[in-house]
Amino acid sequence: MAVQTTTARSATTRAPSPPRRRRGHLTGYLFISPAVLLFLVFIAGPFVAAILLSFYTWDLLTPADFVGLRNFGRLIADNDLRRSMLNTLVFAAASVVTHIGLGLALALAVHRKMNAVVRYFVRTTFFFPFVVSWAAVALVWKYVLDPTFGIGGYYVERLGFSAPNWLSTPSLAMPSIIAVDWWHTIGYTFIILLAGLQTVPETLLEAARVDGANAWQRFWSVTLPMMSPTLFFATVITFIGAFQIFEPMLIMTQGGPSGSTRSIVQYTYEQAFQQFQIGYASAVALVLFVVVMGVTLLQFRLSRRWVHQ
Repeated sequence: MAVQTTTARSATTRAPSPPRRRRGHLTGYLFISPAVLLFLVFIAGPFVAAILLSFYTWDLLTPADFVGLRNFGRLIADNDLRRSMLNTLVFAAASVVTHIGLGLALALAVHRKMNAVVRYFVRTTFFFPFVVSWAAVALVWKYVLDPTFGIGGYYVERLGFSAPNWLSTPSLAMPSIIAVDWWHTIGYTFIILLAGLQTVPETLLEAARVDGANAWQRFWSVTLPMMSPTLFFATVITFIGAFQIFEPMLIMTQGGPSGSTRSIVQYTYEQAFQQFQIGYASAVALVLFVVVMGVTLLQFRLSRRWVHQ
């Protein structure tokens, strides 16, 4: 009985008082307040503003005029919007395929026994372009692909071919931008997939090797299933990033030729800050949000069938 009384008294003594508990809560709120403030100012606030502005017509100079759902009705008949959306979908699909396929091949090539200095050099070489800003990358590659002054055209002519006009030919402009995007961002996907390869248990690979599985069978039956969460993450991140592409189209081709490289983000920018149709641009931005969210949710739904838990 005495032991129980002493224990209860000790527990009561250790319990924090209400003022101290409130101070602890206040400290926690202060720690998260910068993140909450940034979220409200740069994400939640603009999102709510875009929803409200989509019901108005506004040119930044005159008072906004409420038009209801007229902006959304205009979306249906906008051929330029449909083409921009198609361009973005093509770019996103090609970006996912090239980043996951070739990124995984690069990760497999590096994930082998090699000298530590060589391994560090190779990883740094692949990742370095990713830290360069898109504006600088687009300007450099615009010069490289110039048919008259670019070094790319120079080497093509040295091989005996005539240098094509990469960025002014409708059939070549989008593949050129896709290639530049791969060169610039493959380092990020490469690092993610390389990290995923390093999480595959060596014991499983050794067990498959003892059972007589060859290299392809070990890759298909052990490595890929164990890497499926990493592949899923890389696929989602790559798709979202590709659907928000803007700088290379604006700098390298200005959306041309004939709108063949205009992305949905660039179209939104043009409607808002060149045509000064803020309300309609907000409606387009909401369509972009719905498409990205819908495809991402679909990816999460389909991931139940192939992602190893």
